[in-house]
Amino acid sequence: MSRFSAPRGTQDILPSATPRWQFIESKIRETCRLYGFNEIRTPTFEETELFIKHTGESTDIVNKEMYTFTSRGGQSLTLRPEGTPGTVRAYLEHNLGANLPVAKLYYLSRIFRYERPQAGRYREHNQFGVEMIGSAEPLADAEVISLAWQLFKSLGLTDIELKLNSLGGPEDRPAYRQALREYAEPILEELCPTCKERYDKNPLRMLDCKVPTCRELLANAPGPVDFLCAVCKEHFETLQKYLDSLGINYTVDPRLVRGLDYYTRTVFEFQTPHLGAQNTICGGGRYDNMIEEMGGPPTPALGFGIGLERLLLTLEGHDIELPGVPKPQVFVAALGTAAKEVTVKLLAELREAGVATETDYTGRSLKAQMKLADKYDAKIVLIIGEDEVSQGVVTLRDMLSKEQRQIPIKQVLSTVKDLL
Repeated sequence: MSRFSAPRGTQDILPSATPRWQFIESKIRETCRLYGFNEIRTPTFEETELFIKHTGESTDIVNKEMYTFTSRGGQSLTLRPEGTPGTVRAYLEHNLGANLPVAKLYYLSRIFRYERPQAGRYREHNQFGVEMIGSAEPLADAEVISLAWQLFKSLGLTDIELKLNSLGGPEDRPAYRQALREYAEPILEELCPTCKERYDKNPLRMLDCKVPTCRELLANAPGPVDFLCAVCKEHFETLQKYLDSLGINYTVDPRLVRGLDYYTRTVFEFQTPHLGAQNTICGGGRYDNMIEEMGGPPTPALGFGIGLERLLLTLEGHDIELPGVPKPQVFVAALGTAAKEVTVKLLAELREAGVATETDYTGRSLKAQMKLADKYDAKIVLIIGEDEVSQGVVTLRDMLSKEQRQIPIKQVLSTVKDLL
């Protein structure tokens, strides 16, 4: 046994589990294809300043959770703690908005955050995210939310709940911040240290506090929807009409602000009862100012992220049947040097025809090889010994009926395909 183990907050995804991941990933890729989203792959690490400036200095991600290191060249770099800033950086760097008015991108990436490990939450986790860049229309919001909804439906999830809110635009924020501070000022000393800090820096983030006492004290705080300008209000109302027409059920949650500083207007979460108190399975929203803040032209955008570990946990909580380890259809049991020479060619022929085939690689006896074939749950065993080689035949055994017969080696492929 190795004296090494996976670092705390990480996991090995073993061969017994990878088919489940591949199943989820295939559903993601197919859903994105239907919606016209194309995959982008960005570096695992970026300049630290990218996240400080555009994830937000007041966020827990930047203050507490980033894995930051100094390169040998003296540059401060950070392992990707979320997907949006790196994707936007790539969008600008490669001028992805030049050919089409709207860029529709998705990614499947490793995310790194130094946070307390818990069910479905790891310090290194896998995230599916989409970014739709170039449209300010509420139709784009509906498109992105619909994509997530369709993915959940395709996976068999039926009790996912959509929470919705609007944070408004920059012109709405000053009045709302002031109202929030006025509400919190009399109870400020009763709030946690983090909320006290947020009171000065970004009072909206107080609504995102997970401390029960703070949540209770701020339960009746004013919501951002009460301070929307006419344009933002119309945007939010139109989005709701689109969701109604799509048959997507939702609840407007005035406390929903999300944990990132860059959000504007629409924010949303999909929640599930199968993850306990930390019940969010998907979260996202608009970030209409980020691209301009990064040095690009004013460009509206929105997106979401889904943690795949939490998605898998939710699927398991629904008792949804997930794929197991693929099994070989045919096992070739070879005995002797001449038989192995025949087996090498036969394995290649069957595999080229699309038949999953296994054999023994350790020189076991026929009895041991038959046990191995049974362990693999192979449907057919092809036995090749000295007698079979000399006669130009193969002994075919049907593992279900236990019947066996000899067939010419030239007829193996056609016979096997007829039986499968």
